Amino acid sequence: MRKIEQQMNKAITNGVDFKLDNTEVVSCTNVADVYLHGNLIARIGETWIELFDGGWRTATTKSRLNAILKEHGNGDYVFQKKGEWFVTFSDYRNNSVTVPFFSGMRLN
Repeated sequence: MRKIEQQMNKAITNGVDFKLDNTEVVSCTNVADVYLHGNLIARIGETWIELFDGGWRTATTKSRLNAILKEHGNGDYVFQKKGEWFVTFSDYRNNSVTVPFFSGMRLN
């Protein structure tokens, strides 16, 4: 995990604002919004995470999302196969499920 992603996750955990280079965390009342180049890529609540691509499905966007999911998710992750994005997560029975990524998806 990149140093900027560690700092981003620390800000999310501590509920504080953070801005460095192209990454920004804005915290407000138990919700943290994460921006990459000014585009919303994640919204983290106490029991959920919403994922966005910010209009750009880049390696950096995917890296930031996976850093967030590693720290604040349940083993969930985003990956690319044949140019398409997917998300793997655990369902309510703790089974691994893979679905196509869509901007605005919510993981609990």
